[in-house]
Amino acid sequence: MTPDSLFQLANMSVLVGWASLLAGPWLPRLADRVASIVVPALLSVAYAGLILAFWSRAEGGFDTLANVAALFETRELLLAGWLHYLAFDLFVGAWEVRTAREERVPFLIVLPCLPLTFLFGPAGFLAFIVLREAHRRVRAASYA
Repeated sequence: MTPDSLFQLANMSVLVGWASLLAGPWLPRLADRVASIVVPALLSVAYAGLILAFWSRAEGGFDTLANVAALFETRELLLAGWLHYLAFDLFVGAWEVRTAREERVPFLIVLPCLPLTFLFGPAGFLAFIVLREAHRRVRAASYA
């Protein structure tokens, strides 16, 4: 499989995971399995395969920004980096949905965090943490 075809397949696969999260309120067990386990695991297998096959051929490293840039000049390791982002962002999105469900945070509050997490990982995570805390405070104030 070429890096370009694996890139396309990974992108389509991760969309299945994100779509399952959108169905989370109606199909929570399916969303948990698909977005927390199945799709991230498949992406992780592809990631590990790329790392095992191409790491020894790569220039660069993690000690300077220039070396990180050199590391990702290897097309297959650039793809591995992309798979890393896809897997972890989906995993975080699944955690957000699951945590919101457990803490009774309304799904509509979580919903804006999901595209942010999909597109901008840490920004979506931060948005969820802020909204979750705000919801906690509102609930605590209503009980006081």
